[in-house]
Amino acid sequence: MRETVSTATVTAGNAEIPALGFGTARMTGDECRRAVETALEVGYRHVDTAQMYDNERAVGEALAASGVTREDERSESSEKRAGDAGSERSEDPGEASGETASEERHVSREDVFVVTKVHPDNAARDDVLASTRESLERLGLEAVDLLLLHAPSDRAPLEETLAAMNDLQDEGAVDHVGVSNFSVERLESARELSETPIVANQVKYHPYHHRDDLLEYCVDRDVCLTAYSPLAEGTVPGDDRLAEIGEPHDKSASQVALRWLVQQPGVAAIPKASSREHIEANADIFDFELSNDELAAVADVGDGLWDQVAATLGLR
Repeated sequence: MRETVSTATVTAGNAEIPALGFGTARMTGDECRRAVETALEVGYRHVDTAQMYDNERAVGEALAASGVTREDERSESSEKRAGDAGSERSEDPGEASGETASEERHVSREDVFVVTKVHPDNAARDDVLASTRESLERLGLEAVDLLLLHAPSDRAPLEETLAAMNDLQDEGAVDHVGVSNFSVERLESARELSETPIVANQVKYHPYHHRDDLLEYCVDRDVCLTAYSPLAEGTVPGDDRLAEIGEPHDKSASQVALRWLVQQPGVAAIPKASSREHIEANADIFDFELSNDELAAVADVGDGLWDQVAATLGLR
């Protein structure tokens, strides 16, 4: 069965992370709420927010409008949210792809992977606990699927921050933990300090900004590399080189860049868009594949060592 935006996933440890998510950075209020509602209608099942974005309430309103509620969470089996914070999520891909929110106006909570991030200023233990509970209240959820530390912080030792995040897992408020904007060295430290797997590192990654060493490390250690700003903050759509690569597939430069990312093992991407046209177009990347030569051609617009990375990823 062909993958879709609703079913394609990245496996990282015991987490199943939808490969294409919806980013919400610098979107607030009604704009954010409408965009997230549209994304869920289109089929996105991975929504990314953060305390720093000041839009968790808008995201929560969109989730509620789409049918995702606390009551929906409470109806799940107790094993899903308590005890083993690392239990695998169950999902019927056929059901997820066959029923859309636009038809039923209802999206099951278990099918939506919600990510939020602890503000670096909230890295001290008590602040991690309090701010995450506030995030859950704003989101209207009993738990989030993934909680990230937004960036390295000097407010508390990393061990203290991760211990608090692990405690939130123990109490059922968080399924999985990870980090964002971490280098290889910092990610290694996080993995050593956390009592549970670090399943993701969210970083800037797009055709002009490669993360070769970090990507190799993540693939080797079973960590999902989630690419934010995958369209280089609006630069990708106007790139004639990427558009040319897309011509044989009848795809745009943006679709080529997103396909290049999600076709790499262990990589997810979270593009942001506000219009339905762009939200739908960004999701329309699962009906074609880039050849090895095309993957290399996309990489060549940037500054990475693609041949070396491709060999490591098994793309050569």
